[in-house]
Amino acid sequence: MAKKALIEKANRKPKFGVRGYTRCQRCGRPRSVYRVFGLCRVCLRQMAHRGELPGITKSSW
Repeated sequence: MAKKALIEKANRKPKFGVRGYTRCQRCGRPRSVYRVFGLCRVCLRQMAHRGELPGITKSSW
């Protein structure tokens, strides 16, 4: 499956609540996703370094 299809699958509402899972909305990684941002830690870090996320600064990764 392509990343886009996996992201679309993650956005669907599951039949049962326990079956829901998070996936990064930018790259499609299934692990270590910050739900508030909808991004994985790698994408969050890259965007913070570029200054694309206002209010987030590098403190100590």
